[in-house]
Amino acid sequence: MDQIIDSLMALARVSRSEVAPVAVNLSALARQAERECREREAARQVQVSVEDGLMAQGDAGLLRIVLQNLVGNAWKYSAKRQLALIEVGSQTEAGGQTVYFVKDNGAGFDMAYAHKLFAPFERLHPASEFAGTGIGLATAQKIISRHGGRIWAGSMPGQGAAFYFTLGAKAPHGLTA
Repeated sequence: MDQIIDSLMALARVSRSEVAPVAVNLSALARQAERECREREAARQVQVSVEDGLMAQGDAGLLRIVLQNLVGNAWKYSAKRQLALIEVGSQTEAGGQTVYFVKDNGAGFDMAYAHKLFAPFERLHPASEFAGTGIGLATAQKIISRHGGRIWAGSMPGQGAAFYFTLGAKAPHGLTA
């Protein structure tokens, strides 16, 4: 119960906190999230690949939370793999916008339920199988939205998952350019 309350408080803080945009090294934030996961589970065999030079404009503290949630989920949901694979990188859309991603080779999920991913407390896997509060992706979506971006996922059961996000070219929500 304490963990759920803490998660809800964190979601509320994210919703109200000021967005202070600066140049942010997403590669460094992803590597920091990886280190935190390794500290919690040092015995796991996880191969993490983080693209160098992933830069974005945004609030460093809030984007750190996004990467902690996405890398943490990739780590968690790939736990049943003998060798887990996690990739953090970017690609460019046809319109020239950068799309950042976190991919894994974990449990995956049925895309028929993808509409539930970003709602608080909606889980696609039982808590007995994968621990968590069901707030992480809702928090990530709120942060991405506040940065004028969007977040979405692609997956197949047993085939891993990929989470994609953009950060808007316009000033983050609540700021003027």
